[in-house]
Amino acid sequence: MNANHATAHPQADRVETFLRELQDRICAAVEQLDGSARFVEDAWTRPAGGGGRTRVLRGGALFEQAGVNFSRVHGSTLPPSATAHRPELAGGGFVATGVSLVLHPKNPYVPTTHANVRYFEAGKEGMPPAWWFGGGFDLTPFYPFDEDVAHWHAVARDLCAPFGADVYPRYKKWCDDYFYLKHRGETRGVGGLFYDDLDEGGFKRCFDFTRAVGQGFLDAYLPIAERRRDTAYGEREREFQLYRRGRYVEFNLVYDRGTLFGLQSGGRTESILMSLPPRVRFEYGYQPEPGSPEARLADYLKPRDWV
Repeated sequence: MNANHATAHPQADRVETFLRELQDRICAAVEQLDGSARFVEDAWTRPAGGGGRTRVLRGGALFEQAGVNFSRVHGSTLPPSATAHRPELAGGGFVATGVSLVLHPKNPYVPTTHANVRYFEAGKEGMPPAWWFGGGFDLTPFYPFDEDVAHWHAVARDLCAPFGADVYPRYKKWCDDYFYLKHRGETRGVGGLFYDDLDEGGFKRCFDFTRAVGQGFLDAYLPIAERRRDTAYGEREREFQLYRRGRYVEFNLVYDRGTLFGLQSGGRTESILMSLPPRVRFEYGYQPEPGSPEARLADYLKPRDWV
């Protein structure tokens, strides 16, 4: 596989076209939702091959920071994070393209959210090229509302439905298992969808599903943000939000495969770590007051059926 020859990857080219359009669509929707700030684009190239467009919105009326990244990179050797589940491809070349976003609202009653859709091609001499899709979206509330979580999962369930009755429960469970902080014994949030290494059913089916996930994200998130954006809050809620953001940092730096892949493959550090919150605090031995709204969050950090 000649990973450095872009024209040799027509499937990756098709996915790239969709991903660039998806980045544009999501950025436009986030700007409209925020109402006061705009994304600043930072186009970059990677010395080892490829590049991307990092877009960051800061200091908005709704979003303290929002980042929506597109990238397409290639290289002659897959990093360890990419071959952990595909050891037969170790030492091979790769092409990877994706869109990844994290939205950090200012209001603690508006959940943080993350979404990602991606495509890989990989191969080595003497083996046919392999390809697969991955992605999903997840929600991280600080002061959760049942109707918001139910809506989030209903959108996820409905977009999965055309692809089989087993798809939503399988990828919902995968999300619960993946976004789990083992050292804390809790999930990062209330889950959503997560899938990886998807190649079953052929390229068209997998691409169609990935398109559905990418396009469904706004349907899942926008109504929740609109519903909670004007909820009054004070210093107590803000301090709890900053404390809980620390869990986001812990997960991304300890467990997240995308972060590890980006750093191990020589990616652009600023773009990879764009997902981290702009402000965060850590407090030793913090325990919320029993019966408080802050203590209530713990009940949501255990997997359950929402729809």
